[in-house]
Amino acid sequence: MPEASASPTSEPGRPGAGRRAKNVLPPREDPNAWYRQPLASLDFETTGIDPHRDRILSFAALSDVGGDLMGMVNPGVPIPESSADIHGITASDLARAPMSAQALRPVLAWVHDVIERRIGLVVYNASFDLTLLRAEAIRHDLDQPDWDRLLVVDPFVIDWGIDREREGQRRLADVAAHYGVRLDRAHDAAHDARAAREIAITMGKSFEKAIGSSLTMLMAQQRYWIAARTMDWNKRAHELGRGLTIPDLNWPFA
Repeated sequence: MPEASASPTSEPGRPGAGRRAKNVLPPREDPNAWYRQPLASLDFETTGIDPHRDRILSFAALSDVGGDLMGMVNPGVPIPESSADIHGITASDLARAPMSAQALRPVLAWVHDVIERRIGLVVYNASFDLTLLRAEAIRHDLDQPDWDRLLVVDPFVIDWGIDREREGQRRLADVAAHYGVRLDRAHDAAHDARAAREIAITMGKSFEKAIGSSLTMLMAQQRYWIAARTMDWNKRAHELGRGLTIPDLNWPFA
């Protein structure tokens, strides 16, 4: 009688009986995934929370290749005390800062360069910051980049998409803490932009299957999540007897 195997590789009568199971290797990570490539990052501090009417006070455009662009902006309008209490920027801080048109022209040129080089641009809550920048460009008659070709990575949208049931707020500081990313000075444009980029990279490494490995896939996925978030909100609004929200079809703009 043949000697019994001490550790049979399969049960009798099942497909593959008598054959040794092959080792199953974990799926290979894509070395060209967007989060493994250089990423730029952009953030603004502003006079308020209306991206169509409020103004930029400071900016941080962190390049993927060095040579970051940072500065202050004199908007020519008063800064509400409620906004100054958040970011600490006052009129006296901006007394010698360039006016909006002069200060933001290089930022728009920087975005144009990011687009032309097909680099992912990390912007936390992109529909606010990008709408704000576009509104400033229109207001001051500045040349605009080809927004339709912009490849956006928005950790705010991604976080909701991959972990929508998590309770609590999703401000940048909250999400940074959740993913273990250091944020030394919240509401400082440079610190916020840097933290947003680190959060995006952490998300990419942790959830590549859900997020996608290419920037074009990620753009489509983020648009899907935006639509799903609107549907989720409308469902809850209907249950509470509140007005419904029109789906945002223009993301990453509001």
